[in-house]
Amino acid sequence: MKKYILKRVLMAVLTLLLTVLVLFLLLNLMPGSPFQSRHLTDDMKQVLYEKYGLDKPILTRYFIYLKNLLKGDFGISMTIQKNMEISKMLSTRFPLSIRIGLQGMLLGTVLGILLGVIGALKHNTWLDPVISAISMIGASVPSFIFALGLMYFIAYKLGAAPLLYSGELPFKSTILPSISLAMFPMSNIARYTRTEMISVLSSDYIKLAMSKGISTTKIILRHAMRNALIPVLTIMAPMLVELITGSMVVEGIYSIPGIGSLFIAAIKSNDYNITISIMFIYTAVYIGLMLIVDLLYGLIDPRVRLGKES
Repeated sequence: MKKYILKRVLMAVLTLLLTVLVLFLLLNLMPGSPFQSRHLTDDMKQVLYEKYGLDKPILTRYFIYLKNLLKGDFGISMTIQKNMEISKMLSTRFPLSIRIGLQGMLLGTVLGILLGVIGALKHNTWLDPVISAISMIGASVPSFIFALGLMYFIAYKLGAAPLLYSGELPFKSTILPSISLAMFPMSNIARYTRTEMISVLSSDYIKLAMSKGISTTKIILRHAMRNALIPVLTIMAPMLVELITGSMVVEGIYSIPGIGSLFIAAIKSNDYNITISIMFIYTAVYIGLMLIVDLLYGLIDPRVRLGKES
């Protein structure tokens, strides 16, 4: 198991380094530059290129950037907030986006598993198509549509939540955005859980447990859920990253000063350092979550653990 973990960690590190290389090359090979103002002369642009090291060969710049990145230095902003350290810019924005994404994922996971289990237990009853319809709506309707609906009915009409993000009400201001983001994972987790639960409940070992007189609650919690949640874990990690990275539109609707607005501004202004830094963080979070999920397989299913050890 230790050898397997070490191998996965090394692969994750190599993937991160390769991702940084690809991002760096693609961004620097794109047309345009961070200094596109019409008021800048060619001489002024040349001075700025020398100041920020953009006059050096691209591979030289990559190794300099990689060296600084390994030391935790993301560089400085070239256009959005000139000469400001990117780590300081991210320290105030990234936790807010993480918080909204985690709240949305937690709510969506709990509701999705609950709906999926109910749909499986009430298979071929009137509840099953109702839950399937809810899942289809959650998967088909974009999160920003839910955000606009919640903003109008809950915030504007009822006044039960802030219309826009307020630093004085940080938790209350994130409730509606989190609900908006929770709809997509809820629908997907509900469909996966329902399908897997139906398959598990019809298996021989569940029938054997029932014949022994084990209570339905114990069968569901100890046996059925444990096996049904393995495929669900697989989709949870990428969905969590998608919630964090895909909350840009929702953040814009609720005027949330998260990382989404900064990312869009960095792309528009060709601020290479900010764009690469944010993409690097997203990639690191994604790879880290997938590694955790892979290791959790061994805790949930002993067959997976034994297979890795062999």
